[in-house]
Amino acid sequence: MDSEKRMDPALYKAATQGKVASLRRLVDPEDPSILSSTTPQLNTALHLAAVHGHAAFAGEVLDKNEELLVARNDDGDTPLHLAAKAGRLEVAELLINRAVAWPQDQKSPLIMTNKEGNTALHEAVRNRRGAVAEALLDADPSRAYDLNEQMESPLHVAAREGLVHVVRKMFDFTWVEAEYVPSVAVSGTALHQAVLGGHTKIVDIMLEKHAWLLDQTDSDGNNALHYAAQKNNPQVVELLLSKQAQLAYKPNGDQQSPLHVAAHYGSTAAIKALLRHCPDVAEMADARGRNALHVSVASGKTSALRCLLRHARRAELVNRADNDGDTPLHLAARMSRVQSALLLLKDRRVDPCVRDRDGQTARSLVEVKLRNGEMDAYEMYLWKQLKQQESKRCRKQQLPPLAPYPSRRASNDKYFECIVETYILVATLIATVTFSATFSVPGGYNDGIAVHSGNGAFNIFVISNTVAMCSSIVVVFCFIWAWQDPVRFKVNQLLWGHRLIVIACLAMLVSLMTAVYITVAPESRWPAYVVMVIGLSTPAVVFLMLGKEVIFVPM
Repeated sequence: MDSEKRMDPALYKAATQGKVASLRRLVDPEDPSILSSTTPQLNTALHLAAVHGHAAFAGEVLDKNEELLVARNDDGDTPLHLAAKAGRLEVAELLINRAVAWPQDQKSPLIMTNKEGNTALHEAVRNRRGAVAEALLDADPSRAYDLNEQMESPLHVAAREGLVHVVRKMFDFTWVEAEYVPSVAVSGTALHQAVLGGHTKIVDIMLEKHAWLLDQTDSDGNNALHYAAQKNNPQVVELLLSKQAQLAYKPNGDQQSPLHVAAHYGSTAAIKALLRHCPDVAEMADARGRNALHVSVASGKTSALRCLLRHARRAELVNRADNDGDTPLHLAARMSRVQSALLLLKDRRVDPCVRDRDGQTARSLVEVKLRNGEMDAYEMYLWKQLKQQESKRCRKQQLPPLAPYPSRRASNDKYFECIVETYILVATLIATVTFSATFSVPGGYNDGIAVHSGNGAFNIFVISNTVAMCSSIVVVFCFIWAWQDPVRFKVNQLLWGHRLIVIACLAMLVSLMTAVYITVAPESRWPAYVVMVIGLSTPAVVFLMLGKEVIFVPM
């Protein structure tokens, strides 16, 4: 075929629209070379007919030039590849029938691959074209195990994509165990792929016929349960454990159990399922001597840590030291996982008095940043909590000396000045607005007495207005002294100042809603109700956007 010969626009139009009559007018019966012409991407008329689903046109082309069945475009795709990608069943069946009758001494279109190493069956399952995939399997079932450049077979892809009928048809074909040994370049076996896709039905089909697949691992030693733990799929976890509970105790190449993997990815549903079936799996340690609690702290997954603390029963697990001598609390302090550390401190089983190999407690590890003036507000709060816990629970134990507050010059937080000025400005504005509202109450006065003084909503207005004003006044006065000792201020006052501002803002919202409610005419309350809905939704929107961060200082 002359790949340099460009296609006649009339032939292109006929192929894309499936006009057989136009094809017959364009092709000379004595010289069908026009069919060898191609588009810039080297697609022939048969490629175009295949991708657009024109079976009659494709059959006419093949009758005139059967060699086009194995023509490749710029991506290495044959017409059968394109029909499989597009899910054109009628065209695909025509091309498959021609491929079955292809001379045995020539490479069949059924096994031809494109530049990615994909056969037509690969492309059919990758694009979820189940009907075309089944037609290809009927023609040659052995193609289910061909590997592409990524070392994935059509079975791998079909399992991941959830093509139940295709996988069942593949499994009905006789195959040998050796065909399922995973390559280093592939993400495990077809069972691993089914687990990754979360397709419980396919996992069940596979294990019903070949339970030994449970023993297969990927190149990193992960079994199917490791994958299910990663994807937080409790149904698949339950199914795998019901087939072989020992999977929970089989480590991967890093000596991580499926519970370690679940903790690393924050898979709380998988953690619950694993501990329900195998509660003692929480005792397993990885190559670094870390249990699942360590892993959840190191990965910053507080949801997983909370779940483990709730469901791991043995008390000594929460104080277990890894190969470096760190307990989960030490690790949280060392890595500045503040939320994880605070969560651990709330558990009475966690011992804040434990010292690592260097004689450091979690508190003294946090103090390293304090000495350098590098602590942010979160770490300041954690340090304060650790000090309090040590003073309550470690009175009879020898501990590292308590570090004094560093000098005010040690604080080098470049945002501190800006934050303090912002809080003072906001607090001053709130105090000003609420003070003026005190003398311009809703409805005005009558002989010096508020008109609505007997109204319950008015009483709420007065109280909320006072709360907002007083909270902001406290913040203003506290923050005026922030410059005296910035480090001590960040530890003891900044967080409370932030929370008082939050309270003042909420109180102002209440004042707004009650003021509108009072001043709107009783016979037409709907504007007041709209304002109340908007006011009540405002804190919800803020919390939805910021989460728990809203109660902490943005430093």
